[in-house]
Amino acid sequence: MHELSIAQNIIEIISEQCVRSGYSRIESVNLRIGRASGIMSDALLFAFDAIKTESVAADALLCIEEVPVSGRCSECNSDFAVEEEYILSCPHCGGNSFRMTAGREMDIIDMEVS
Repeated sequence: MHELSIAQNIIEIISEQCVRSGYSRIESVNLRIGRASGIMSDALLFAFDAIKTESVAADALLCIEEVPVSGRCSECNSDFAVEEEYILSCPHCGGNSFRMTAGREMDIIDMEVS
């Protein structure tokens, strides 16, 4: 379960930033995770809650915004977004030549501290 190591990295990053900025407690953390990132949101939430207890994020709420997979087709020049985790063809023309423009991200957006 790689979500555990991701949760550990998130806690390290936000804890360091919190302390560096002169705060002592993290109230909430907002993430943006792409559906094609390979990260299972439920597993990440579970792992975060399990390991946050000994950190400045002990009482923090983790909020995850899932980003749909989107792309631009090279054949029909249309932009598209799909709910699936993977794109096999353009949903407009069925073409196989496209570029993913979103869906792989894993970003810490912001956090609320005190």
